[in-house]
Amino acid sequence: MAIKTKFSIKDLENLSGIKAHTIRIWEKRYNLLEPNRTDTNIREYNLNSLKKLLNVAFLYNNGVKISKIAALDEKETKAQIKKHAAVNKETRAITSLKTAMFEFNYPLFTKTVSELEESNDFRTLFFKVFIPLLEELGTLWHTGTIDPAHEHFISELIKQRIIAEIVALQKTEKPANTPTFCLYLPYQEIHEIGLLFAHYEILKANFSTIYLGTNIPLKNLKHVLKHHKDLIFLSYFTVKPEQKSIEQYLKEYGATIQNTQNQKLWLMGRRIRKTDSQILPSNVKAIRDHKDLIKQLNDLKK
Repeated sequence: MAIKTKFSIKDLENLSGIKAHTIRIWEKRYNLLEPNRTDTNIREYNLNSLKKLLNVAFLYNNGVKISKIAALDEKETKAQIKKHAAVNKETRAITSLKTAMFEFNYPLFTKTVSELEESNDFRTLFFKVFIPLLEELGTLWHTGTIDPAHEHFISELIKQRIIAEIVALQKTEKPANTPTFCLYLPYQEIHEIGLLFAHYEILKANFSTIYLGTNIPLKNLKHVLKHHKDLIFLSYFTVKPEQKSIEQYLKEYGATIQNTQNQKLWLMGRRIRKTDSQILPSNVKAIRDHKDLIKQLNDLKK
């Protein structure tokens, strides 16, 4: 499949947050962008136009008048971006990461994240930059504004950063007699970033972990219990289990795992947020998001 390099005005609206009507006015009044036209006279924009609009949108959203932005040359534009980025680092970083995504530009991704890490810990970076970016990309993917290849590129790089943090934390020996978490994604679930960051937070809280990863049938959990007792299982439901209700999944969990009342299960993810906690067995806990997870881990330590 060809990678998307041409964009409609609706794509630009979705990516920049600037309304299509406003983009048209800026084109006419300030000659801001120069789109090509299709045979049917539809505007069509290239990657350079997209990158330019992302920069314009950043300055405009930071209070710079469009008339002033339009009058800037390339050097002056970079200077203005640098000035405002010093105050709005996270917003500028998200814009830079979008550019890195469309260019498949690993060095730009690394440079952007490294600059943020100079003044932010990894947890802050995840909450203020990675989560908003991923949520936006999810919407852009569903509307067809970006290709799956773009979303996969940036997601894999974020996963690599989380894994690097996990590896560093795993070098620290955990205290004896503390709970051990076994993390897994349900069968056919492959969206791993949420589970990886949960892994990072559990290790940061100084608990031991067993990480099974993606696409794990329930029967596989029984094998772990042959070697470890009284685990806390933690799973992350993004799109799976699809055809089954959460209630049905929990019944299968109870039938598969012996002594289920003593075998706790913590559930996270998009599908869990919509679940009525009243239907959950006493050994199952719904975790709203990663901030709630941090709170629950702190409570467990007490």
